[in-house]
Amino acid sequence: MKHLSILFCTLIFLSGCKEDYLNVLPQDKITSASFWTSEDDVDLALNGIYSVLRHRGIYGAGPSLEACTPDAFQWAHWNGKLQQIGDGSATASTGEFIPERWTMCYRIIYRSNYLLENIDQVTLDADYKDRVLGETHFLRGIAYALLAETYGDVPIIDQVISAQEAREVAPSPRQEVWNKAIAEYDMAISSLKATAPAAGRATKGAALGMKMRAMLYQGKYEEVLDLVDQIDALDIYELFPSYEGLFMVENENNPEVIFDIQYIDGEQGQGNFFAWLGRPQGITTGADGASDVAPTQQMVDKYEMIDGSEVDPDNPYAGRDPRLDFSILRPGTLYEGLPYPGVIRNHTGQRVGFGMRKYTAEGVSVSSRRQVPLNFIVLRYGDVLMSKAEALIETDQNIPEAIALINRIRTERDDVKITALSTDLSQEEARKKLRKERRIEFFLEGTYWSDIKRWDIGSELYPSEVRAGDGSLIEIKFPAGYDAHYNLLPIPDDELSLNDNLTQNPGW
Repeated sequence: MKHLSILFCTLIFLSGCKEDYLNVLPQDKITSASFWTSEDDVDLALNGIYSVLRHRGIYGAGPSLEACTPDAFQWAHWNGKLQQIGDGSATASTGEFIPERWTMCYRIIYRSNYLLENIDQVTLDADYKDRVLGETHFLRGIAYALLAETYGDVPIIDQVISAQEAREVAPSPRQEVWNKAIAEYDMAISSLKATAPAAGRATKGAALGMKMRAMLYQGKYEEVLDLVDQIDALDIYELFPSYEGLFMVENENNPEVIFDIQYIDGEQGQGNFFAWLGRPQGITTGADGASDVAPTQQMVDKYEMIDGSEVDPDNPYAGRDPRLDFSILRPGTLYEGLPYPGVIRNHTGQRVGFGMRKYTAEGVSVSSRRQVPLNFIVLRYGDVLMSKAEALIETDQNIPEAIALINRIRTERDDVKITALSTDLSQEEARKKLRKERRIEFFLEGTYWSDIKRWDIGSELYPSEVRAGDGSLIEIKFPAGYDAHYNLLPIPDDELSLNDNLTQNPGW
């Protein structure tokens, strides 16, 4: 789909832009007189904001974001050119994900502004109106947080603007964009209740959790600790007893999930596509996958032995952290009852040694390859525990308590029992343990790319070799090394050409 700039996003409700959820009138434009007349119209407008979260530029890429890190390889011409971002070859003119995240964030912002400016035209129950306002501010907060994290200085737009205004709007400093996201989350927190009328809707816990993540990404650790206390005070969330089961369709919306993107098997692209992309090609019956995301050997090597011993090179998978086989397909294992070979090929013929298992909806029957009904978890309680542990470590307040929280991740589930870490660690030792644990626990959940950038550790990770299942070299990621300017993506060239007030990020 041709990407839309912020300019065109401002016209989405006023022109003939054919958004499915707007195709309820025979005319080619929506007017206040014909649209804002009932609660159903408000629901329709709100659902239109939620729908953008499923786009590849927001959360729709799912586990494929791992290709932006050293931990996975993706063939270069599919699913958003994430591999170019992950190997240092992306530019400001690279298409797909780089302009799509920008466009989709501003689509959320525009649709939110439009709803907020028109909701008073409809007579609504007070509780219903508060919930809608809370959800709208929550969604606008997500957009601003992603913009701040991804691009840095960007425009803040609080109202529906004209096409000409869109060509002239100036960027705000990155910290102001972060502050805007926090303010949106605060409004959501004040309006939302602990539970929602339907799965996938924002709740007070989701708003607290996403605010926590925004504070974590800014290194504001005291605020993180306060927000964790507020989340725990809701007394709703807990670790799900099975790590493997956490990512199965039958266990969706369990008490560990704080916010997720809902998918169903149905018409009109209601299912996710990333699950099919990740499925292994050439060994399964029915609709084969694409082997789109191939975990690297160095990622496999991060998984420890359960008892803390050294890995046996002659039997490297015996006694390993169970999360390895729950997350990664490796030689010697079965997928849907069929053996996974030592070397398989993806769509471009590249020979990959490992495949992703988490988020492939193994064994689930679907009506088409694009209709996998597995939800994508944006935030879960395990991340709350790990965020608190990081905050305690970085503020050097209570290292033993931080390690105890990490040990909950390592020992508390029924199917993950790994030797507990010693609580007698220095701050630097604890930091290393925390960062490694996050890398393993949240592999294929789209968070490690953010961790690399916020910790500014790219120079420690790259150059990074990617080798095939037969040991041959596929590529070297960031062969010239990783410079700090890669911590932000470039402002898309198309946006710069439309608005002279935008400036390119340094280094791009």
